[in-house]
Amino acid sequence: MSDPLLQTPLFSLHEEYGARMVPFAGYAMPLQYADGIMAEHQHTRAHAGLFDVSHMGQVALRPIDGDMNRVALALERIVPVDVLGLKAGRQRYGFLTNDAGGILDDLMIVNMGTWFLVVVNAACKAQDIALMQRELSSDCTVEPLPDRALLALQGPEAETALARIAPAVTAMKFMDAKAVTLDGVEAIVTRSGYTGEDGFEISVPADKAEQIARSLLAQPEVKPIGLGARDSLRLEGGLCLYGSDLDETTSPVEGALEWAIQKARRNGGARAGGFPGADLILAQLEQGASRRRVGLLAEGRAPVRHGAELFAESEGGSPIGVVTSGAFGPTLQAPVAMGYVETAFAPVGTKVFAELRGRRIPVTVAAMPFVPAGFKR
Repeated sequence: MSDPLLQTPLFSLHEEYGARMVPFAGYAMPLQYADGIMAEHQHTRAHAGLFDVSHMGQVALRPIDGDMNRVALALERIVPVDVLGLKAGRQRYGFLTNDAGGILDDLMIVNMGTWFLVVVNAACKAQDIALMQRELSSDCTVEPLPDRALLALQGPEAETALARIAPAVTAMKFMDAKAVTLDGVEAIVTRSGYTGEDGFEISVPADKAEQIARSLLAQPEVKPIGLGARDSLRLEGGLCLYGSDLDETTSPVEGALEWAIQKARRNGGARAGGFPGADLILAQLEQGASRRRVGLLAEGRAPVRHGAELFAESEGGSPIGVVTSGAFGPTLQAPVAMGYVETAFAPVGTKVFAELRGRRIPVTVAAMPFVPAGFKR
């Protein structure tokens, strides 16, 4: 018998709004609402969508002795990013790596001034928390925050909607973080966006999540959005889904994520290496990897899906790659995908062939994001 699905603090609200609930990472989550995935996608691109991401893990790393630098350096033992250089009120994308250079999870690191907030993926949170407790507890307190919920408000009108409740957010730029009062509730707000649009992530006490969600849904720009549109939006934005596009067998360089490894952690940098898999990852940064994550545009209207093999020729030969995410892109009105190909086939404009229902269709390697990002720089 499988374990019963967990529920986020917004479960009743999803049902009230007519959500179709599905299992995702051990939780009952809304796939879509009455308007459907296409309409939800377009609404987020044009206005603002509210996403429940409370299934994700939130962890506080607090200094034992008030020394934030000590916490930052401890965190650098398990992630290849520059945490020491992350200023208060800012966040940074990163990943946990293993000894083989693979990605155990991707995450966000937020410097709250006197402590760090780390946000991890739902399916990985138990192992991530165990890893942090094992590796970091001698230098900081590792405190899981299961009593906090997380909402994401995304889209070009997200600022307009949120600023009515919290005017302070208008001063925030991309990747800023701020403690604000929302509707009388103490919240942590960051400004990034997994949709590729401008947007905010809002961490609140779980028992206040429904109050905040209702306040946001009362704004004329805002509608609730499910996992279906979340996936098509992030795919058009060229953003990875852990477990599909990244996993323990994928290195950051193969995943085209070397931009997230700052100069300080590379060969010749102030704190080069010192993280799991450093030898392989640093070598790949200089010499390249044998395969590469790329964007893919298919001809016709039919999307190529996760798991479809990629070939160099229309007939015969061995696979040269695989599709890891694929869907119809409502903004582009065309199928979009990403996947891995041997590096020789990675240049933009290269034509390859994807297996689709027993035949091979032409797909072209394309630059990502497919839809230009709307982040507030």
